[in-house]
This record gives sequence, structure tokens and C-alpha cells, in this order.
Amino acid sequence: MEAAPAVQRSTHQSVEKGRSRHKISRDVETDITYLYEVLPQLSQIFRIIDKIGEGTFSSVYLAEAQMTDGSRRMFALKHLIPTSHPVRIAAELQCLTVAGGTENVMGVTYCFRKEHHVVIVMPYMEHQTFVDVVGSLSFEDVKHYIFHLLKALRHIHKFGIIHRDIKPTNFLFNQQRREYSLVDFGLAQGTHDTQIELLKGLLSKPKREEVIPRKIVSSKHRSVPVRTPLNQRQKTPAESQKPKPPAVSPMLTCNCYMTDRVCNICLSRKQQVAPRAGTPGFRAPEVLTKCPNQGTAIDMWSAGVILLSLLSGRYPFFKANDDLIALTQIMTIRGSKETIEAAKTFGKSIVCSRELPRLDLRILCETLRGLRSWDDSSLPAEFQASRNPAEVKLDAGSPAKKHMSSGSFKSSAELQEMGWDKVPDDVYDLLDKLLDLNPATRITASMALQHPLFKDMTD
Repeated sequence: MEAAPAVQRSTHQSVEKGRSRHKISRDVETDITYLYEVLPQLSQIFRIIDKIGEGTFSSVYLAEAQMTDGSRRMFALKHLIPTSHPVRIAAELQCLTVAGGTENVMGVTYCFRKEHHVVIVMPYMEHQTFVDVVGSLSFEDVKHYIFHLLKALRHIHKFGIIHRDIKPTNFLFNQQRREYSLVDFGLAQGTHDTQIELLKGLLSKPKREEVIPRKIVSSKHRSVPVRTPLNQRQKTPAESQKPKPPAVSPMLTCNCYMTDRVCNICLSRKQQVAPRAGTPGFRAPEVLTKCPNQGTAIDMWSAGVILLSLLSGRYPFFKANDDLIALTQIMTIRGSKETIEAAKTFGKSIVCSRELPRLDLRILCETLRGLRSWDDSSLPAEFQASRNPAEVKLDAGSPAKKHMSSGSFKSSAELQEMGWDKVPDDVYDLLDKLLDLNPATRITASMALQHPLFKDMTD
């Protein structure tokens, strides 16, 4: 971590002049005033200009510091909420200091603390909002974006860091300069061999309980109850000598099994405790089904969802607050049979009352981007629309309803100019490997960077 920025002492007068030059809302001005009050030393160094981000656990501010050589430098100040656990804060700082500052991973400049208020100072990177550019990127832009995201993931995974919240807003992107930076390690966990000492105490230890087999009723009364076998462990020699209890089937069935309702027996079962961090729409199948053993593969799934948005021009692609609805949406794309088989590999059992075919990813993305006709018979009803792709019409109960933004539709000439008429099969092969439903066989970041798609790019 660098020393605190060597700056000339700011005055409240200069701060007020700065605010007058940069219009901010009254609420933001109140937040800035509060930040100065709880951490007075900030006013001696920084002129806080605006609030540029706000999440569940922190707020991020844009600030300027005048250096002793007379130059001015911009910083991002991340104010962690006072209720954040000290170990969690320290672990995030350690991730930034050990793995940050290189390979497209954000570093840390300094950290301020007074009582339970903590502000992490980081270099500010000017960037575009993903939702504003996702539909206007050329294929070459997309290729560079995913390449640099994979470089950042390879780097942090090398240290045994599972980011757990990979999404576009956490991967800053400057389109003109082609600069990238992975940020926000507030939810990070460590692998069993992590090099981040403080993450070792954050390894998940879920309880040995069962999952409530709930059901989703979506378009055409589709129901997807998720069931799991009873958690089992190897018996010790002493336990093996005890009288054996009556045999119990590893799969608990009941009166609502394979129907469109949920019985009281199922509702009364306890929820399994397992890591569930992340943002809806980017959670991997093993997260949605509460698999207790989660690794760096969950970050790779999230990268696959980002690539799916980039290729289709639709963001967000998946959007569901309920984990099982999210699982239904994944089945709509990847197929129900494939999802069921993959779940078995990590100890989960999924039941779907209707078979959902696996979609061709190229046809799906090209149709959504406007390169194919919307009446393509290879697409399921959930994706049918009028011939004008800007007027998407989906059934009200469809899991795809409003889960994909309309995007920025381009003319055929514009799409050709942006290279979307010559997208190689390699990118869809990589997408398929990133969205592998089985975390054990899902491609790693190191393997992905060796993919033929990137053969002409220097690592």
C-alpha cells in the first residue's frame, strides 16, 4: 500500500468552490458532508466531487487531490458501511494489496479509519456504464473485453481468491483506451489453498441440512422443484458398529412430487445453508442449488453470462430475484436434461415437469442481436417475437419476459461494419465452455486464455 497522497492542505472554501463547479444533488451533498464529519482527515487531502456508486455494503465517491508537484489526481474513495465485519474489511484490503495493481485488478493507494468508519482510497479509472455500450460494441471490442476479464480472473484465482460477484459493474471498462479493472472484493472468499491469509477464516462452513423442494410455475405451468439427497458422510468405525436404522431412500418424495403444487411436508423442511453471495442473474447453477462446495468455477460462470450479454447485445440477460426462477431461465437456454445431469455431479437432484431443449447459442445470440429472423423455428416460444426485433413479445409468464433489455438494434450495414457478420465459431465454443453446467468440467481462466479465439492476442 502506498503512503497517503502527498498533497497541499485543502480548505472547506476550496471544497465549496469545487462543488459549485460540479452540480450534485442535495442528497449526495449531505452524504459528502457526513463523510467529512466522520473522517475529518479526508478534508485535509481530498476534494470530494460526487458519489459515483452505491451498494449494499459501501458507497464510492469521486475525489480530487492536489499533489505537492502542483498536479491534480483523481481517486475513488470507498466508504464501507459501519456494520461491516472487521475481518471482512481486512480481507478485502488484503486482496487489493496482494493481488491488486496489476493484470487488470484494481489496487489500493491508502486506507483511512476512525472508529468504525473505513475509507479505502483507490486510483480512479474513468469508465463507461456497461448498459450504455453493450449494444454498440464491435465484435473486436467484445473479444478484447472478455480476454482482459479472463486475465483478471486468472490472476486472482492464482492467489486462491474467489471473487463471488463478477458482473459488468465490477469490471470497469474504458472503451476508448481499452483499459479494464476488476473491483470490489467485499464478498470474496478463499479456496482451501488460498494465499490470502485473512480469507482462510472466511471459508464457508454450511450446515448439514436439506433444501426445501420449492417449485416454480412459469410459462405454460412449468414447474421446477429442486430436491436434494440427504447430506451424508462417511461413518467412523465406532459408528459402524451401532445398530443400523431402517433404510431411508436418499431421495425424499411426497404427494406433490412431479405436480404443480407444493405440499406442507415440503414447505416444512429446513433450508440448506450454503454460500449464496453474488448478484441475481450471474449466479452459477451450483450457487442457485446451494451446493456447499463452491470454487473459482462460479466466477467463470459469471464471465460466461457477461459474454452471453456481449454476444446477444442484451443486458441483463438473466434477471430473477428467486434462485429457482433463475434456474428455470438457465434451463431455458442450456436445457433441462443437461441441467439435471450436471446437478447430479455435485449432489443435487432437480425435477422438471417439462423437457426444455438445449438452445444453439449462435442462433440465440444472432437472433437477439437482429442478425436472424425472429420467426426462426429453432427458437422456443419464450423467444418468439414480431419481425421487428425492437418489439419483443413474450408470454407474461415467460421466464424471458423483461429479463433481456431491448438493447440497441443496428441496421444490417452497421452490424457488418462492426464485424458481427463474421463472428467465428470459436467464440461460441468458448461461451459453451464458460456456461458448462458442471463446475468440475467448466473451463478455467488459464485454459480459456489459451482458447483458439485469442490466438492472435498477446497475453
